[in-house]
Amino acid sequence: MPDTATVFNIAASEEVAEQGRLVVDIGSVSVGVFRFKGQVYAYRNICPHQGGPACQGRIINRVRENLNEQKMSQGLSFDKDVMHIVCPWHGLEFDVTNGIHPGDSAYKLRALEVVETDGRIHVTL
Repeated sequence: MPDTATVFNIAASEEVAEQGRLVVDIGSVSVGVFRFKGQVYAYRNICPHQGGPACQGRIINRVRENLNEQKMSQGLSFDKDVMHIVCPWHGLEFDVTNGIHPGDSAYKLRALEVVETDGRIHVTL
């Protein structure tokens, strides 16, 4: 890997659908690119827990427990305003917009600079 940052033209914009992903290898580095609410996000495809391919797991909306006034569970629902990536190895979830595990901010995916211009997606390594 070079000592200086390099920008890579990795895909056409339409290759990453809304609430979708694209995983690409740039040399020896695996990168996951996601689109949520029109924005693109990129992360190294390595789970901070045990090195699993986090970006290749399920993409789901955050699950919320619905509580009544007495704090008793009224069931679960999906929160359409938050999207999670779920590592396929052990189920750790990460917010797609910041790469952080919702229960422990010490666990976070390594974010990469990503820019979308002229119908192309560019990632900096």
